[in-house]
Amino acid sequence: MNKKVYIGMSADLIHPGHLNIIREGKKLGEVTVGLLTDKAIASYKRLPYLTYDQRKIIIENIKGVSNVVPQETLDYVPNLEKLKPNYVVHGDDWKTGIQKSTRENVINALKKWGGELIEVEYTQGISSTILNKSLKEIGTTPEIRMKRLKRLLDVKPLVRLMEAHNGLTGLIVENFQITDDKLSKEFDGMWLSSLTDSTAKGKPDIEAVDLTARMHTLNDIAEVTTKPIVYDGDTGGIPEHFVFTVKTLERLGVSAVIIEDKVGLKKNSLFGTEVEQTQDSIENFCHKISAGKKAQITNDFMIIGRIESLILKKGIEDAVKRAEAYINAGADGILIHSKEKSPAEILEFCGRYKKFTRKVPLYVVPSTYNTIYEKDLIEAGVNVVIYANQLLRSAYPAMIETAKLILENERSFEADGRMLPVKEILRLIPGGM
Repeated sequence: MNKKVYIGMSADLIHPGHLNIIREGKKLGEVTVGLLTDKAIASYKRLPYLTYDQRKIIIENIKGVSNVVPQETLDYVPNLEKLKPNYVVHGDDWKTGIQKSTRENVINALKKWGGELIEVEYTQGISSTILNKSLKEIGTTPEIRMKRLKRLLDVKPLVRLMEAHNGLTGLIVENFQITDDKLSKEFDGMWLSSLTDSTAKGKPDIEAVDLTARMHTLNDIAEVTTKPIVYDGDTGGIPEHFVFTVKTLERLGVSAVIIEDKVGLKKNSLFGTEVEQTQDSIENFCHKISAGKKAQITNDFMIIGRIESLILKKGIEDAVKRAEAYINAGADGILIHSKEKSPAEILEFCGRYKKFTRKVPLYVVPSTYNTIYEKDLIEAGVNVVIYANQLLRSAYPAMIETAKLILENERSFEADGRMLPVKEILRLIPGGM
């Protein structure tokens, strides 16, 4: 009887290392590849470039593979207990790092039926990490970038967006990650905030920076990044103008635009009732959403309705009523906003939102109620968290302190310890060295 061999893999970026493992597995028996689903991969690292169905077609057509089954989790054990293979074959690079505990679970499971773990020597000089870096340097297309947000919403419990207001901050959001023994964490996409874009240009956040100027910022970010971009559309303007904004953003590969249900001169929401702010009527705002949806060409671009009821002290009932209306008008998501330091009213809205018959992804911006953890947002039913202005807010005090040290000491030596060395700046930007 032919021996059964199980090989688990992501197989997003196929390279000789993958082929070597399959070849070694074939020597031992009939190979079944447990192909990790998008959700399984995204649970511990980035979203794969190719969808599960695309990756499955590739693996099925590799010589030596007899069967392909979905592996729903990073943990191999559920599939192993179903198939009870004689061998599991894997590269020897998982003895440390994120997959160390996964390896231990495989060994313990195989002991139950006398199975054996075969570890193949790591193929030097090539890895998914190297290929991923190369792909980022090549870039992406507007269509691929636009689609990624919907894919993330399908597979991640919480999508994490960070503001970017120029190419440099875009690179930070694109590349910065932290890794521990369990998983790798990074930002999933970028929030192109009107507040930080305006502030970086030295202008007030009152829509003084027009669409053309903001498109320059968008292009600066898009040229050096690949992750999805969500655009802060402020009020969206009048419906007749908003339709052109939608067409422009969609053409450039932006994944979504968020518009707030206010009219008149734009004032930042965090001022609340301290300044005069007028909320749009439900009917008018629904018309704007509908007009935007009719203008878009693809099914991938999204329009998110931002509700200002809590900001303007109109209460939960008004916010709930508006959410239902905006969804019925075609909104692809709802952003519920608050300027309170406690997340209590946001959590109350989330509780009401969970009971909706028809729901779309729920967005929050915890700028003021920043003590809440992401795990609590997930439990509340939130799908997207936006860190809306933290990079700019942290950069400004650092620059002020450096300027102060130079003026005080009449030279820059005392500020050296606070600054990135020039060589590191050159290394930071692709092609700089």
